[in-house]
Amino acid sequence: MPHTDVTIKTHDGICPASVFTPSDSIGPWPAVIFFMDGFGIRAAMWEMSQHLADGGYLVLLPDLYYRIGKYAPMNPPQVLADPKLREELMKMITSLDRDRKVSDGGALLEFLSTRSDVKGDRFACTGYCLGGNVALTVAGAHGGRFAAVASFHASNLATDQPDSPHLFLKNITGRVYVAGASNDAYFPDEQKTRLEKALTDAGVQHVVETYPAKHGFAVPDVPAYDPPAAERHWKALFNLLQQTFTA
Repeated sequence: MPHTDVTIKTHDGICPASVFTPSDSIGPWPAVIFFMDGFGIRAAMWEMSQHLADGGYLVLLPDLYYRIGKYAPMNPPQVLADPKLREELMKMITSLDRDRKVSDGGALLEFLSTRSDVKGDRFACTGYCLGGNVALTVAGAHGGRFAAVASFHASNLATDQPDSPHLFLKNITGRVYVAGASNDAYFPDEQKTRLEKALTDAGVQHVVETYPAKHGFAVPDVPAYDPPAAERHWKALFNLLQQTFTA
């Protein structure tokens, strides 16, 4: 993989990250931030980031759990089968409140803005599960910096909590694509309806869809991985990026 490990200074410390670039082209390229799922940085995240990069993009994959310190790569089936490991995972996921997500997003944008191999001054982001929530949260806070925002089988996008992402969409000026799963307790129909209304009311160009799949359908090392749904997700993501950056 033609990727480089980097560190990014944030308000709370140093965030390890990886930068992926296309295997067969020379930059500069439009930049996409890839927000990991809840299981953290591991081979599946690297593979997905490189696949995205090979579509013609510079992809930044940050480790959002950097505040916790180093941790061993997680094996999703093993974690889901072990109550103690699931409990530890939830502690990691809930350690990222809205303020931390927004603050980290600003540091990532600043990092991309300094790179000569990044094309343009507006970027894209995509996220999965936890990362899908982060993508919409960061875009809502830094809306003018994002030309495209994608979120796949995300968790809790339109809840009744005061930090719910759907409450902070008015600053988004780019295109938004959200794909939930039909079998997903973290994104029920009432949240889908609430999110669509919030995007419409905010005047955001958007598509919100539900795939006939389970939560986690796009990530190849999780038990719910669904090849047809994953392929559909890649097609939708590349279409979004191509329409955005070639317009």
